[in-house]
Amino acid sequence: MAIPGTGGKRLTSWADWWHSGGPFVWLNALAVALSISAVVGLLTLLAVRGLAHFWPADVLEFDYWQDGANMRVIGELVQREMASGTGEPVEGWLMKTGNRRANAPDFRWLRSDDVSNVRRPSDLVVVERREWGLAYGRMRALYEGDTRIASGERVWSELEARLLRLGALRDASDTLQSTGVDAINYELEQLRLERRRRALDGLPPSIELVFRERDLKSSYAEYERRLRELDIALNRDVLHLDIMNGQTIELSLGGLERIWRPNQMTWKEKLGHYLTGVGLFLTTGPREANTEGGVFPAIFGTALMVILMSLLVTPLGVLAAVYLREYARQGPVVRLTRIAVNNLAGVPSIVYGVFGLGFFVYFIGGSIDSLFYEEAKPAPTFGTPGLIWASLTLALLTMPVVIVATEQGLSRIPRSIREGSLALGSTKAETLLRVVLPVASPSILTGVILAVARAAGEVAPLMLVGVVKLAPTLPVDGNFPYIHLERQFMHLGFHIYDLGFQSPNVEAVRPLVFATALLLVIVIVLLNLTAILLRGRLERRYRSSAID
Repeated sequence: MAIPGTGGKRLTSWADWWHSGGPFVWLNALAVALSISAVVGLLTLLAVRGLAHFWPADVLEFDYWQDGANMRVIGELVQREMASGTGEPVEGWLMKTGNRRANAPDFRWLRSDDVSNVRRPSDLVVVERREWGLAYGRMRALYEGDTRIASGERVWSELEARLLRLGALRDASDTLQSTGVDAINYELEQLRLERRRRALDGLPPSIELVFRERDLKSSYAEYERRLRELDIALNRDVLHLDIMNGQTIELSLGGLERIWRPNQMTWKEKLGHYLTGVGLFLTTGPREANTEGGVFPAIFGTALMVILMSLLVTPLGVLAAVYLREYARQGPVVRLTRIAVNNLAGVPSIVYGVFGLGFFVYFIGGSIDSLFYEEAKPAPTFGTPGLIWASLTLALLTMPVVIVATEQGLSRIPRSIREGSLALGSTKAETLLRVVLPVASPSILTGVILAVARAAGEVAPLMLVGVVKLAPTLPVDGNFPYIHLERQFMHLGFHIYDLGFQSPNVEAVRPLVFATALLLVIVIVLLNLTAILLRGRLERRYRSSAID
C-alpha cells in the first residue's frame, strides 16, 4: 500500500507509516506553511494599507443634505462602511475634506443616501501645507503682495514657475540655517561653557574668547538679516483657494510643500507623484506632531542605535562566552552563572529600561557631568537619557543571546583543532584568536543577528533611556565631535507607538502607522541580511574546519 508522505517507500499499514515519522513531517510542513502565510499576509496588509496613502486619489465634489440644509463637500473618499441603526442598513462614507484650520474636522462620516450630484471636476486641486495638513478646493487667484497676477485657469501655469522659484529660495534658507545659524549657535554655546568654566576656576574670560563672541554675534545678526529677507521673499505670493461651502482661504506659497490636480493626472503622472511621496516620506522629517511629513530622523536613529548596540554587545558577549567556555574552571559557580545568563534572557525589557535609567543615566551619566561638565550644570549633559545610554541598555538586554550563541559555537569545535594548533607551537591565546574564534564566527554572528532583531523592535526600555517623540537635531552633524552620543533620538518603534496611541487625529495617522511599521520591518530585514551575508561568507571560508 502506497501511503502519502513516505518518500516513495512501500509500507504495509498506517501503523508503519505512523512509526516511520510521516505524520510529523506533514505537521512540520503545515506549521512552516502557516508561518510563511502569516508573515506574507502581515507584510501584504502593511504594504497595502501603508503605501496606498501616497497614491494621489481622485477628489470628489457633491451636494450633501444635512438637517434640511445643502452643503457642498470637496474631498477624498477614504472608506465605505455599512452602518445599521434602528432602520435599514445605510452605507457611510468617510471623507477626507482637509482644510482643518478653516473648516474642521478634516475627516467626517457622511450618509451615502444624503449624497447627490457626485462629480470629479478637473480643476480641483490638493495642496499639501507645512502646517494644518491638506487643503482641497479650486484656485481662484494668485497675488504678488497686493497685486493680482493671475486668476482662473491661468493660475496653474503661473503657479508652476513661482513654485520653482520658491524651491531655490527654500534651499538657500535651509543652507543658511544649517551652515550659518545652527553652527554659530553651537559655537556660541561652547564659548558660554568656556566662559563659565573659567569663572568656576576664578579666572576672567580671555581676550580671545571675548573677541570671538563678538565676531560670532555679528555674524549671527547678518545671517538673521538674510534669513528675514528670504522669509519675506518666500511669503510674497499668496494663493486664494475656494474650498467647500463657498469659503475662500488665503495660502502663502512659502508654507506649501506640494500642489497637484489628481483628477487631471495620467497614470504615469500619478506614478511619478506616488514615488515622489514615498521618497519624501523616507528623506524628510515629521511635521504637525508626527501626523505629516516623513520619518528620516526615526530611520537614522534606529539604524545608529542598533549599530552602536552591536559594537557594544559583540565584544562583551564574546569575551564572557570565551571566559566561561575556555578559561573558567567548570564547577557550581560556572553552572550558576550560565543559569543566571539564561534567566536574564527572560527578564521583561521594561526592567532593563528602569535599570538603565537608574544606573547608566543617573549614576554613570551624573558622575560624568560632575567630573567633566561642571560648567554646564544645572543642565545635564550625560546625566539625561540619550543615545549612548539607550545603546548600552539594549546591549545589556541582548547580551545573553550573544553569550549563549557564542558558547554553543565554541562547544562544537573539536578538541583536535585546539590540540593541533598547540602542537604546532601556538600559545593558548594565539590558538583562541587565530583558530577557535574564526571557526566560531558564524555562531557569533548568529547571536548578533538575533540581538539585532530583538533590539531594533524594542520600545519600552527606550522610552526611559533616550527616545523622544521629536528630536530637535540628529545625533550626527558637522560640529565636533560629529557623533553626539549624549543627544536624544527618534526611533521607528516609538514613532509607531506615538502615532497609534498618542495622536489626536486617528484617521490621519492610521496609514502612517502601517507605512512606518512596514519600514521598521524592512530596516530589521536589511540589518539582519547584512549579518547573514557576512555569516555565510565566514562559513564558506572556514567550512573545512567547522563541524556540521
